[in-house]
Amino acid sequence: MSCPDCDGDLAVFAVPEPLESHAPEAALTVGLCADCLRLHSTEAPPSDGASRPLAGALPDGDAGAAVALLVGMLDSLALNRAGIVDCVEFAERSGTDVHLTLDRLQQTATAPHFDVARRQRQLDAFL
Repeated sequence: MSCPDCDGDLAVFAVPEPLESHAPEAALTVGLCADCLRLHSTEAPPSDGASRPLAGALPDGDAGAAVALLVGMLDSLALNRAGIVDCVEFAERSGTDVHLTLDRLQQTATAPHFDVARRQRQLDAFL
């Protein structure tokens, strides 16, 4: 599946039930673009394992979904504060180092639609 904004590949995740309220359009699956890091609702089946775009940067399963949702909300920290906190806490409870994951995404994404490093610094101050 490809991104409707830049035609990049989407890493597709099933949205964990506790985070469903943070998914765009109340989607049960979401796709994070490997190039622009935009999040889209999708009806495609979840990507799995090494064949998934961003496989080296995002964890698998629910933790990956939490980080994908988090990234989808980083363009507006003030408006998405509660959702961001929920996603970070969920990912960390799942054993994911969110800061390391954001570092990997910054190195992997070819054309992110926001400054990942700047948002990460703001996120540190925010949490």
